[in-house]
Amino acid sequence: MSIISMIPYTYIERKVKRTQKVTIQHSKDICLYADSIQTEKNCFHVNSVFDISYKCVSKESGFLYLHTNQGMFAYTIHTDPADFIAAYKDIKKKV
Repeated sequence: MSIISMIPYTYIERKVKRTQKVTIQHSKDICLYADSIQTEKNCFHVNSVFDISYKCVSKESGFLYLHTNQGMFAYTIHTDPADFIAAYKDIKKKV
């Protein structure tokens, strides 16, 4: 199945190694398919996603929220999610 829309997100991993604290920033993608939304660790069927919303935190970043039947999942993004959300809403109308 082909990707309809994709948006990158980041998350922070913190580790303690002997005498120092290490912070690693990871960058992954949220992929929208005709029947699902997939992240690195989760896969949501389109019918399981009730809504997608966005909250701007600063000029550089914001939170993309997936409201699902499993709870709400927040992802830190650094790009405008308008196209991603519009593509999701188009799919949701068809289902």
